Amino acid sequence: MTKKQVKNISASIRQKLLNKSRTDARPFQELVQYYAMERFLYRLAQSRHANRFILKGALMLRIWQAPETRSTMDIDLLGKTDNNVSALISNITEILSVDVDPDGLSFFPENIMGEHITEDAEYKGVRICFPAKLDTMKLNMQIDIGFGDIIHPAPERSEIPTILECPAPQLLCYSRESSIAEKFEAMLKRRELNSRMKDFCDIWLLSRYFDFDGKIVSEAIRLTLEQRGTELPGNINIVAFSHEFIIAKQVQWNAFMKKLRQDHVPAEFETIVMQVKGFISPIISALIARKTPPSKWTAPGPWAF
Repeated sequence: MTKKQVKNISASIRQKLLNKSRTDARPFQELVQYYAMERFLYRLAQSRHANRFILKGALMLRIWQAPETRSTMDIDLLGKTDNNVSALISNITEILSVDVDPDGLSFFPENIMGEHITEDAEYKGVRICFPAKLDTMKLNMQIDIGFGDIIHPAPERSEIPTILECPAPQLLCYSRESSIAEKFEAMLKRRELNSRMKDFCDIWLLSRYFDFDGKIVSEAIRLTLEQRGTELPGNINIVAFSHEFIIAKQVQWNAFMKKLRQDHVPAEFETIVMQVKGFISPIISALIARKTPPSKWTAPGPWAF
């Protein structure tokens, strides 16, 4: 394919995304970034490394077809490899070089960079960054890869929704239960230093729109705490559910809400926390007492015993 043909495809894709951003009333840059992430994931799905990485994070909200989602500018993966930066750079470079039908994107593996990160992982994570381009638009791609976590129930292969009429990636994906478990574990570990408003938002959203089996949620939390070396609290009165924490974090919640741009999410942080507590506390109480957890959560709750 000639450079002119590639440029024409890129310009056409850019215009389609611009049109869609106007139709859907979504920020154009956000839509372009999602498209770039989507097409990277398609390359991953077509590569020999597809089964070595499991998709997690905010992109899962779209796969779960949550009525409400939040935007993200990076990709979160769980790696089923070791956390050697050089080896992961080599893997991602190979993924970027997978031959696919033209989608208007150019990735630049020659400028790839990697580094260790320790946030939110018992074992050191790795951050991979590289540039991309759509037509004349320059993009920065970031992939955060964690290691060592247990997923319960086991990951299943799911189709990732596409923005335009492009082939959809199919990848192994996180369970909702383990996503909730990891977010709750972060609340326990970070205590009053917790600034991860997105975790409260995500648990609120998942519990509002999806049904859950209490035994599965309980086991996911137990396994996550055990794997990450985090002790089960002595009671349900954890810092993240306290009045003092709620008051202290309202300003951070306001800033998060401004960035989220979704009016249906409660503006009062207390409303969010109390609903999250209503979902989590019966599970934790059962774990502490070593009793049978509640049986069924029918969204938006409460639990049936």
